[in-house]
Amino acid sequence: MANAERAQPVLTARAAGLVGCAECGHVHPLGTESCSVCGSRLVSRDVASLQRVWAWLIAGMVVYIPANVYPMLRTSTLGHVQESTIVGGVFDLIDHGAFGVALIVFVASVIIPVSKFIAISYLALRVQRGKPGTANHFHLYEFVEFVGRWSMIDVFVVAILSALVQLNFVATINPGIAAVSFALSVAFTMISANSFDPRLIWDAPREG
Repeated sequence: MANAERAQPVLTARAAGLVGCAECGHVHPLGTESCSVCGSRLVSRDVASLQRVWAWLIAGMVVYIPANVYPMLRTSTLGHVQESTIVGGVFDLIDHGAFGVALIVFVASVIIPVSKFIAISYLALRVQRGKPGTANHFHLYEFVEFVGRWSMIDVFVVAILSALVQLNFVATINPGIAAVSFALSVAFTMISANSFDPRLIWDAPREG
C-alpha cells in the first residue's frame, strides 16, 4: 500500500492541458500564446533556463573567491591602516565582544551564499538527470529565492560605515575591493535563482 501511494503520479498543469502565466499566475488552455490578463507571452516550460542558471551560478562562484580573499573593509585610524576580509572581520567582531553582530555577518556573508550555491546546483542537477521532484524540492527553491536578498547585509554595513566614518586623518572607513566582488556574487546568484524555471521540477519521470 505504501509503495502504491508513493508511486502515485502528480497531476501537473501541463498534463491537465493548462499553462500558467509566469507573471500574474492566471491559467489558460495549453497552446494560448499570450495572457489575457497581463498580456505576457505564455510558455509552458522555459527549456533554456538551465543554461542561464549554470552560467550565472558559475559566475557567482568565481567572483565569490576574491570576495573572501581580498579585504572587504579598509580602516584608517590616526594614520594606521587595517584591512579586514569577511572572515577576518567576523573574528575582529568576536574579539570586541560583538558576538551577535559577528554571527549575523557570518551567516549572511558565508553560510547563506555557500548554501545557495549548493541548493541551486542540487536542484539543477536533479532536473538535468531526470530525477523525480517533490514538494520539498519546490519549497527549497522558494527558500533560496527568498533568502538571497539577505546576503547583501555585509555590503550594506560597509556602505553605511563608509558614509558615516569619514574623519579625515583621525578615522576613515572605506570599502575594499572585496565589497564589489561580493555584491556581484550576490547579484549573480539571485539572477541564477530567478532564471530557474521551478515547473521543471515536476517534469522528471516518476517511477511507476
